[in-house]
Amino acid sequence: MSEQNGKVQLTISDGVAAILIDRPQARNAMTWAMYEELGAICTRIAADPSVRVATIRGAGGEAFVAGTDIEQFRTFRDNAEGGDDGIAYEQAIDERVGQIESLPMPTIAIVEGWAIGGGLAISAACDFRIATPNSSFGVPIARTLGNCLSMKNTARVVAAVGVPTAKRLLLLAETIGALEAQACGFVTKVAEPGALEEEVASMCKRLASHAPVTMRVSKEAIRRLVNAGLPDAEDLIRAAYGSFDFKIGVNAFLDKQRPQWSGA
Repeated sequence: MSEQNGKVQLTISDGVAAILIDRPQARNAMTWAMYEELGAICTRIAADPSVRVATIRGAGGEAFVAGTDIEQFRTFRDNAEGGDDGIAYEQAIDERVGQIESLPMPTIAIVEGWAIGGGLAISAACDFRIATPNSSFGVPIARTLGNCLSMKNTARVVAAVGVPTAKRLLLLAETIGALEAQACGFVTKVAEPGALEEEVASMCKRLASHAPVTMRVSKEAIRRLVNAGLPDAEDLIRAAYGSFDFKIGVNAFLDKQRPQWSGA
């Protein structure tokens, strides 16, 4: 894979699986191929009993993950069938994020800078988040793309920050900083850049010393509670991705213009 397209790398050392989203020139925005690599890595470490803790971080220090690369949406159809493309996309993202959420070992998102859109979903699928003070979290699609989240990712956001803050993220298209995210319980620890590695190592050591089976069944119980009884949302996804506004949003984003919404 070319450097421009990015890659997802894995290093395992002393029982810690370190996953690196490596596309810093694009703020670690994810391509389809990178999502596939992430899924393959999750499959690999899920089957490795030597892995006691997993971490995920973005390369470069400017961003954790700035969502999905918007160029990927150029291929979506311009008619109502674009709604079907959106459903297929959200199902694929649910599968990848679900793999992170279902990992049997504790997971830590190491957030430096932006965790936006899909980046917020990936961080929310982790068990803990350690962030630097300049980090920010958001899903600004109401003012940028005009698409929507899947029901599962919406549930993850609500579980992570609560209903009022979720509405600020999804309707007002606000972002929240690390300290506010910590205040609502989403961020576990805020660490200055110079202390970040020490904080991560300390949490990894603490988790690695705990009973693996207890942690595995406990996190799975929580996952089942969050996902229990979720209603179907294909009609909502089809309405958003099949809309004229979604095409307006994608083209405006890529052309660095402000979208002029039509409401259709």
